[in-house]
Amino acid sequence: MDKVDVIVIGAGVVGLAIAAEITAKYPEACLAVLDKEQQFGWHTSSRNSEVIHAGMYYPTNSLKARICVEGNPLLYSFCNQYGIPYQRIGKLIIAREESEIHHIEEIAKQGKINGVNDLVLLEREAIVKMEPHITAVAAIHSPSTGIIDSHKLMAKLEHIVSAGQNNFVAYRHEVTNVFYNGSEYEVTFRGPDGNVDQLASTWLINAAGLWSDKVGEWLGLNSETEGTKIYWVKGEYFGISASKSKLLNHLVYPPPLKALKGLGIHVTKSLDGRARLGPSAFYVDQVNYDVDDAHGDEFFLAAKSYLPFLEREDINADMAGVRPKLQSPTDPVKDFVIRHEKDNNLPGFVNLAGIESPGLTGCLAIGRMVTQWVEL
Repeated sequence: MDKVDVIVIGAGVVGLAIAAEITAKYPEACLAVLDKEQQFGWHTSSRNSEVIHAGMYYPTNSLKARICVEGNPLLYSFCNQYGIPYQRIGKLIIAREESEIHHIEEIAKQGKINGVNDLVLLEREAIVKMEPHITAVAAIHSPSTGIIDSHKLMAKLEHIVSAGQNNFVAYRHEVTNVFYNGSEYEVTFRGPDGNVDQLASTWLINAAGLWSDKVGEWLGLNSETEGTKIYWVKGEYFGISASKSKLLNHLVYPPPLKALKGLGIHVTKSLDGRARLGPSAFYVDQVNYDVDDAHGDEFFLAAKSYLPFLEREDINADMAGVRPKLQSPTDPVKDFVIRHEKDNNLPGFVNLAGIESPGLTGCLAIGRMVTQWVEL
């Protein structure tokens, strides 16, 4: 059986960021990234709003807050260093009516606790200057919120990993089992030719996203008791016509849903100026990326409350993604799991589960966190 120093399962933005950071720290190491799809970021990493978040929503001392606030400037710096397209477009979190003002004030307070120090509370007059076409009586302006070309980000991270002299990134290599023999991790995979093979490593990084709980279970971890069971939550997006997209200058978010179950139907913009509504959030038992046109009415009604210029014919089905959540439909919101499982007698196994938003924003911070544990 061939052996490498590190195996990373999953070539999404988090897996690639971890692999790139390990490569930077240990340029002589031999590292393998295995992914079952045809290229990087096939699932959650490429099917999201591509927002660089600031970090104001998340609970005090949570991993989500820490990773987001640390990751935001790291990501902007990385983009500047490597020419990754981005735009520091800014975001407005709005109160559509007086009764919602206290909600956004609480978000601003939480942001300050989390270390987001550039939030500004706006009254109606200031909002009109920034977004003259929306309905809002007050808002928080987050100037450090931005948008990014996540594909080019992942391409650069992959390039950094592949440039490591002993590294390789293997697509269409589906991991089917993992076994710990007491000193090494034996990873079984099916290659593109259908043949089954194995690869051993001292360190194993589980960045398998929507399927991360399977990896832990192969190693004997009970995902229910360990808090790593994954629930698939689908989100659909509807695009706004080009003529109406031009009426919006920023990302626009209503107050988030109760207990942060989601951020509600909000407006994001892509780097080409197109605006989208979404994502929605509903639990599913299979991964597919179809968008149900019939859901457009729900999107329209939600958005019309703060985009009065919008008509039903202005929006059309655009895309969908699926997020790996750690909470069931009846559970409270749960934090990321990023854990070296040495206390579970699995030294060298780093387990990541439930990495949804703000995982893109925090990918480089996650890479640093995980790499601190890795010793080669």
